[in-house]
Amino acid sequence: MLKGSTLKVLDVRLLQRLTELRSAGNYNVNYIRTSIATGQPLAFVRLFLCSCQQITARKYTNGIQRSYITFSDFRNKNRSYTKKELVGYSMQDMYNVVSDVSNYHKFVPYVNKSNVHSKDTLGFKADLIVGFPPLNEAYTSRVTLEAPSLVKSECHDGRLFNYLLNEWRFSPGLKDIPNSCVLDFRVAFEFKSLLHSNIANLFFDLICDQMESAFILEVRRRSGPPSIRSHVLTSQRS
Repeated sequence: MLKGSTLKVLDVRLLQRLTELRSAGNYNVNYIRTSIATGQPLAFVRLFLCSCQQITARKYTNGIQRSYITFSDFRNKNRSYTKKELVGYSMQDMYNVVSDVSNYHKFVPYVNKSNVHSKDTLGFKADLIVGFPPLNEAYTSRVTLEAPSLVKSECHDGRLFNYLLNEWRFSPGLKDIPNSCVLDFRVAFEFKSLLHSNIANLFFDLICDQMESAFILEVRRRSGPPSIRSHVLTSQRS
């Protein structure tokens, strides 16, 4: 069994290599080998970056957003991401797509399976299998619905997560454009493993943005072109 000091060395070496790959923009499939002084292989981490479903980037009026990694990020198992955005679709249009959990596997990146059951007046439970680089997780979420303003999914007993939250809130958009709304998108979770948290942190913004974009594209497929161009009002990660 590896001692704590050895694991810390492995974590640092692995994270340094991952950071180098991300900074260089290398999105090919890579195998990263971590070794101790003897040179013997200890672990392999496969980054499924090449196989990720590519989502067409949308243009925003406030330009490109950038994120930075600090050393405090590597000591934190909690992650959160929030975005407030004005979109050219009605609250009902957005709600219909986001609440369609049984079909997530058809249009949401990294969702390999989505099954809805145990329906009641407040919502339902959903069994999901999600695979995103370099983690895979099967879990059951409790989904709460308040049409057409809220879709909230929570999980407290995942294999990789202590807690996982996905929350969508929809509110009226521009008064003179009824076919618009403001969406508040929030993702928050706590990993059980600090190493898993550190690896996912390097690609967290990319994954969240791809997932949010996938819903907008699915609304477009079902409802047609938006009435206005999307405007990101606020965006924050921690």
